[in-house]
Amino acid sequence: MRRPAVFAKLLAAAALAVPGMGHAAEGMWMPGQAPALAAKLREAGLAIPPERLADLAAAPMGAIASLGGCSASFVSPHGLVATNHHCVLGSIQFNASAGRNLIRDGFLAKTRAEELPAAPGTRVFVIEALDDVTTDMLAGVTPKLTGAARIRQLEANRKALVAACEAEPGIRCEVRSYFGGRQYWQQRMLEIRDVRLVHAPAASVGNFGGEVDNWQWPRHTGDYSFYRAYVGPDGKPAAYAAENVPYTPRAHLRIARDDLKEGDFVLIAGFPGVTERFRTAAETEGWYGRIYPRQQRMLADYSALIARESRSEADTIAYASIKAGADNFAKKIAGQLAVARQFDLVGLKRAEEQRLAQWAARPANRRTHGLAIANFDSLTAQALAADEARLVNATLNRAQLLNAARTLYRWANEQMKPDAERKPGFQERDRQALADRLSLIDRRYVARIDRAILEQALAEVATLPPGQRNTALEAKIAELGLDRLYAETRLADPKERLAWLDRPVADFIASDDPFIQLAVAAYAQDMAAEARRKDLDGRLDAARTARMAAVMAHAASEGRLLYPDANGSLRFTYGHVRGRPARDGEAWTAFTTARGILEKDTGRDPFDSPPALLAALREGKWGPLASPSLGTLPVNFLSTTDITNGNSGSAVLNAKGELVGLAFDGTLEGMLSDWWFDEATTRTISVDARYMRFVMERVDGAAGLLAEMGVAP
Repeated sequence: MRRPAVFAKLLAAAALAVPGMGHAAEGMWMPGQAPALAAKLREAGLAIPPERLADLAAAPMGAIASLGGCSASFVSPHGLVATNHHCVLGSIQFNASAGRNLIRDGFLAKTRAEELPAAPGTRVFVIEALDDVTTDMLAGVTPKLTGAARIRQLEANRKALVAACEAEPGIRCEVRSYFGGRQYWQQRMLEIRDVRLVHAPAASVGNFGGEVDNWQWPRHTGDYSFYRAYVGPDGKPAAYAAENVPYTPRAHLRIARDDLKEGDFVLIAGFPGVTERFRTAAETEGWYGRIYPRQQRMLADYSALIARESRSEADTIAYASIKAGADNFAKKIAGQLAVARQFDLVGLKRAEEQRLAQWAARPANRRTHGLAIANFDSLTAQALAADEARLVNATLNRAQLLNAARTLYRWANEQMKPDAERKPGFQERDRQALADRLSLIDRRYVARIDRAILEQALAEVATLPPGQRNTALEAKIAELGLDRLYAETRLADPKERLAWLDRPVADFIASDDPFIQLAVAAYAQDMAAEARRKDLDGRLDAARTARMAAVMAHAASEGRLLYPDANGSLRFTYGHVRGRPARDGEAWTAFTTARGILEKDTGRDPFDSPPALLAALREGKWGPLASPSLGTLPVNFLSTTDITNGNSGSAVLNAKGELVGLAFDGTLEGMLSDWWFDEATTRTISVDARYMRFVMERVDGAAGLLAEMGVAP
């Protein structure tokens, strides 16, 4: 990719900082692509056979797990799972109370009997297979289909594949699109439903620096925690039960004992969420010029409302994980917007498109690829308007009882169809996940705050044109009034809420519960809006697939190997431990150390380390946990690896495939990377495994867990 002059200067400076090292490797690669990258991986420093990265039954990739939004890894043969503190915050919050503030104080189960059930819906997914199902997915998908018919055919094919894959109990399967619909792969996963909270440090360790330091460097955050996965006595996935036993993974990661130092090879394995690197210049301009600014402002307003309306410790605990998520995403988008302006992201995309257009204009390419590019571009404005409207309307779902009522009524309507004809997300396979989401409301709902959230969302939605809103829903809310909605509803009762899962449509229509009445009133317009969106999505899917064929053919003509955009599936990325020059010549070192915690600590949130940690740091007895190259205890480190949301909790491995840390963040300067990767600015922030071990041993008394991981103090 072409880079502006400032990028080239940064890249040259970064290369000079570590003599003899090759440049970082861009890419979130599929495991099956490892053999094609073998030479580059060896050159970069990988010491294990590169082909091993394609083996999902052996370490290291066989030890990598998904939490369905975060990444994780098995670190013992007894089902112990390492991930980020912020990835388990929902489970910490679920088990916390004003009298037992686990968010503030942390948690350690000294024995397995003391481990706490994770929040409802928590899962550990273990990949067993990744199969190419492109032919089956595209069966019956022809250019003659309307947009809606195309989506129906793809949905039918996907549901048939998933149903066959899930014939065995305890298996969860997903079919995902790659390269804009040019390929489809199915992930077959073991779905572990009994997940228990084992250990989480205090928030002043796991979230040291809070929002002040979020997306920043230098960083001194102990963002780690542990779950344990349990299965039934027969070794198969089962719901929580006292007689369940720890799951025995096919592989687990060993904790590295060698020094990790600047310039060393590292590899990150996890489940990155979504990247947009194949988006066009017009799409980029729409998102960065209009949609992202609005989304960032809505998230900031949402967080501010929660902070303003939380009047007690119980309120703060109830909305802790919700607010943290809003704050995190709002700050990320703000960083994306600033960096996109600074480096002219739209200009970079236009230059890239110009090269593609010149290639597509050649006589041999014009009739196929040239037409495909023009066809996709003709749909961009309509798609951007629909994306913005969908984003704004989704704010109504922040009101938990309204969202529950609409979801339950949709569930009841879908139950009237054969299971294979139901909308994905509303099939029988989804019932438990839906029940878990409904149960979560118990610990994350305060009526006064929920009402304020609904009022804020209604005001935002009112700015849309009537044709992009559910006017029937708005009219019913005006008729009933918010006072009646919250005073007369029975959906705040968990038993009543779950009971609606088994009630027919007729009961909804006859109900006097005001939130149920809202769901019934909104349904017809909800379905009409969904039908319109399906038709647009189908036309976009066909056009994007054809455009992607041009992009792939262009890359092949230049001998370039492409990786697909991130889509929540298993990937690996590799690079090196490396700092970078920052603004005004202010260099970023590759590591932060214990001294930085002492310098930052103020005794006040968010820089209020536990007294026991401060005492241990001042004592300065690091023992074997000291880095010989640094002469002290490392805390966090930077690497040139390529990650995004969803990679939180990903295992960071050394050249031998051993665990050296957990990825937990990027930097604001690297926020361009979701749409445009540049090795000079993109950096991953990880917590060093040596700091994790130090806090566990010296502060939290988790010697038993360290012994289980094979690194007994």
